[in-house]
Amino acid sequence: DRGYRKVNGACAVVELPANAFLDSRGRGWQCERGYAQADRSCVAVKVPANAYLANSYGRDWECDRGYRAIDDACVEVAVPVNAFLDSSGRDWKCERGYRRSDGSCVAVTVPANGYLDASGDGWKCHRGFRQSGSLCAPVETPRLAYLARSGSDWECSRGFRRSDDSCVAIEVPQHGYLAPSGRGWECERGFEKSSGSCRVLAVPANAHIDRSGNRWSCNPGFRRQGTGCAQSEG
Repeated sequence: DRGYRKVNGACAVVELPANAFLDSRGRGWQCERGYAQADRSCVAVKVPANAYLANSYGRDWECDRGYRAIDDACVEVAVPVNAFLDSSGRDWKCERGYRRSDGSCVAVTVPANGYLDASGDGWKCHRGFRQSGSLCAPVETPRLAYLARSGSDWECSRGFRRSDDSCVAIEVPQHGYLAPSGRGWECERGFEKSSGSCRVLAVPANAHIDRSGNRWSCNPGFRRQGTGCAQSEG
């Protein structure tokens, strides 16, 4: 029964020390909240100053907000100027516009044409400028170029490609056309790329131009064999 345990084939009463109660099985015991087991007894948990008992049984305790545990004591968290306690209450963070440096918060130096980033402890350059050391330098766009989406670089206009610090025209060969991206070229249907040009696609017997328009596939009932199509067996 509950409150008894088996000892040498018989049922013996579970002896409860002071400040204890039967466990969930009823065959043993555990100490009440605020007490911890020591040999066969329950002794009071020593809660240091600026601390409280945790929401569990046993010897656990936690420091009050604004204090951190060091050995068996709760030491106050030293919050420097321009900082605040973080959500845990055991450490601190710098206010927006400041960054952590050793044990203090130092102001973030934002250069001209720059702004504080989302974290608040760093900076980025405005669109049209790029970081150069501790400054924001203007992005120089060459002729036939425009600012990239990032705003810190440039891209060539459609039909042109980047070559060092300038934009040069993309040379589209005969039977070719400018790719949708505007950064290269593709061959018309029935042609394939070959050394910078578009050559007629050689389609063997019993084959057809595939969906891409630049390759071929064997007709139904045939399989690829080398550069041609052979009739499938069976």
